[in-house]
Parts: sequence; structure tokens; C-alpha cells
Amino acid sequence: MNFGPYNYTEEELQGRIAQIIEKQSKSCDRREALKTIFQSIDFTTLEAFDNAKKIEDFCAKAIDFQKNSKGISVPAICIYSPFVKQAKGLLKGSGIKVATVACCFPSGQMPFELKKKEVQYCVEQGADEVDMVISRGTFLAGNYDEVYNEIQAIREICKAPVHLKVILETGELKTVENIRKASELAILAGADFIKTSTGKIAVNATPMAAVIMCDTIKEYFETTGQMIGFKPAGGMSTIEDALTYYYIVKDVLGEKWLNKNYFRVGTSRLAGKVMEELNQ
Repeated sequence: MNFGPYNYTEEELQGRIAQIIEKQSKSCDRREALKTIFQSIDFTTLEAFDNAKKIEDFCAKAIDFQKNSKGISVPAICIYSPFVKQAKGLLKGSGIKVATVACCFPSGQMPFELKKKEVQYCVEQGADEVDMVISRGTFLAGNYDEVYNEIQAIREICKAPVHLKVILETGELKTVENIRKASELAILAGADFIKTSTGKIAVNATPMAAVIMCDTIKEYFETTGQMIGFKPAGGMSTIEDALTYYYIVKDVLGEKWLNKNYFRVGTSRLAGKVMEELNQ
């Protein structure tokens, strides 16, 4: 399919975002919104000092959330690939999925044949979800076909039921046009989700990027009937930040996107705060 023109300026988008927040913050049930957000958090540790003991403790914390939350749970944990097999064993029977990052996260700077081998390793280790980064250097050089072909090839490795999330790193793409184009490429190449950011650079998820990405998802759905998921990640330091993305998804895409199958949130540091408010 061919996506239509996208003519919003940054100024127009900021005005639209303000309207969305004002409208949805008044009409939404805050408790229900926070419950949905918690059940959409990809509980994540992606640090250079991660090790087997830390992963054991991390999985235990994810399970503790289940026990202490009156039946609600994070949908997945997200970890580096060497720990996927360990985490799968620790989380067996919990219903919590194991996601991992790939394609030379976070930079994307690796020969493509090695990227494919990395993703194949992730799948063989039992990853339920793979969060791949695109090569922003390739994209910004205007080599769009190459970016598309890479995503499509990774999609072939991540066969169902493995879910593929494609990280655009919107903070490096910067412009409305670039974020729109990258969203289009990822969706057409077979992404199950499009994701804003790695959380490893100065500018991560932004409401502007979220609206552009959700608009693109909506246009694709209206043309094909196929729902693509959306994941904002990084840059959320307060509960209000997370609620902003909930409001955007609800306003642009609608209620049927507000579940773990089509909405994920990369904001592990807020998991405890959200749970604390829900338990009040």
C-alpha cells in the first residue's frame, strides 16, 4: 500500500497533543488507565553489569508483582540475549513473556549477516519477542530499501508466534518526515509493533513521535484491517508521562489498542510507583 501525505508541522502536532491531553485527562478513569499501563509495561533491565544473579532477582521481582497486585501482571520482561534461556526457565508457568533486544542494540551498527545470526540465536534460546533496532545511519543516508529489506529479513527469522518489535530510535530521526517514513517502512516490512526508542540516548519517547507513529498505524489499519502495536519507551520519569501515551493511544487508535497485545510501555522505573498508587 501507499501511505498518504503527512503534512502536520511540529507546531500543529504540539497543539494537537495539548488538546488530546486536556480531553482525555478529563474523561479517562485514572485508576483504569493505570491498571492498563501496568499490564502493558515491558519490565526491562538492559545494563552492561547484568548477570545471572541479577536476572534471577529480576524475574523474582516480576513474579512478586503478580502476587502483590491482585491478579494483574506485567506482560513481559526485556533482557539481553545471553539470559533468555535462564529467564524462560525462571518464568515458566507465570504467563510472563521473555523479550530480548537485537540487531546490535542500541546502535544498530553491525554487518547484517551478523545481525541475522544474533536474531536466530535469540529465537533458538526461546525468546517470545524480539525488539530489533533499525540502522539509523542507513536510514538517514536515504537508503530506505536497505532498511526495509533488513526488517523483512529479520521478520522471516522471527516467525509466529515470536513477535517482532521494531525500534525506530525517533530521537535520532528527529523530523516529522523521518519518523513517518520509518514507521511506514517498519509496518510494511512486517513489524508486529513499532517502538519509539532504545532508552539509551538523550531524547527517547516524545508525544510528538507517538502521535506520528499512531497516525501511521491508524492509516494502515483503515486500509488493511490489520492492527499494529505501539510501544513508547524511555524518557518517562513520572506517572503523568506514562498517562500521556495512554491518552494518545486512546484518542488516536481507540480502546481496542489499550491492551498488552497492541500497547506496551517501556518504563520499568515507574512500575513500582504505578503499583503503589493502584494499591492505595
